[in-house]
Amino acid sequence: MTRIIRRRTALAIGIATGALAAPMLAHYSEAQSIYRTGKTVRMVVPFAAGGTTDLLARVVAEILAESTAATFIIDNRPGAGGNVGAEIVARATPDGMTLLLGTLATAVTNQYLYRDLSYDSEESFTPVALVGEVTNVVAVHPSFPAKTLKEFVDYCKVQGPNNVTYSSPGVGSAGHLSMEYLQIVAGIKLAHVVYRSRSAMMKALIAGHVPIAMDNLPPYLQHFQSGSLRALGVSSSKRWFAAPDVPTVAEQGYPDFDTAHWWYVAAPAGTRLEIVNKLSDEIVKGIACEPVIKKIRDAGASERPGNAEDLARHMVAENRKWKYVIDAANIQKQ
Repeated sequence: MTRIIRRRTALAIGIATGALAAPMLAHYSEAQSIYRTGKTVRMVVPFAAGGTTDLLARVVAEILAESTAATFIIDNRPGAGGNVGAEIVARATPDGMTLLLGTLATAVTNQYLYRDLSYDSEESFTPVALVGEVTNVVAVHPSFPAKTLKEFVDYCKVQGPNNVTYSSPGVGSAGHLSMEYLQIVAGIKLAHVVYRSRSAMMKALIAGHVPIAMDNLPPYLQHFQSGSLRALGVSSSKRWFAAPDVPTVAEQGYPDFDTAHWWYVAAPAGTRLEIVNKLSDEIVKGIACEPVIKKIRDAGASERPGNAEDLARHMVAENRKWKYVIDAANIQKQ
């Protein structure tokens, strides 16, 4: 029987992690003794209950609850882009009893977007495992005079810098940063219109008040299917399972373009490798199971299993990319 308890709170602050060399171990005697019956593990989710991050945390908690004898508590600590929840984990005792289900923001981009972080994004965490990802999409109003990404870029070039507007649900959001990256590689410059919420932005886009948006794909699928919006390209390295007819940005002339938003599990720095390896192996194995893949996809994400070493390498690459984009776009810290 799965042992998951939910506890809710409020707060938030960011994370990024350092590289970890995690050799595969044959035995997990220490980890098995820690995750025994009667022990409670807290998985901190730095966003509100009910969102994709929360849903994926529940999936991971189920995997770990069924592969250990411990009880897992989901502890929602939303606010400030995930920073408070990440800080809680950074300051926790590194005994395997506190984990973070974080995002690209808490792992990488927040350190470049916030002035004051009360932890070191490189040193405060131990990578455990990659979990999943979601693609972004270039969405346009049907009246917009472009049906392909090439036509979109050509149109923006003809109009000139800052004469075409696009919207995102916030400065530093996945959609905002993805569009900034696209502008860099395509050699165009658009004016950014920021909305306080995704729902407000989508209403403006559907009404034609702004012609373009870059944002996470799932909420837009129904509008693409109805024809009220048009998709020009997805930002992931591969076509998205829920929209296989929409080409990637990479296959439309921008090789290696990949700005999928991703989720991962981390522990406080100093957590023993036996514990990290046990958690990593169980998560990767669990995510590869068909019932778990279905749960992740039903939540709007795609599975992306990766062990501690995979996560550490991914963070290094993502840090390099997003620091470059944020610096090039001259996005000021909040």
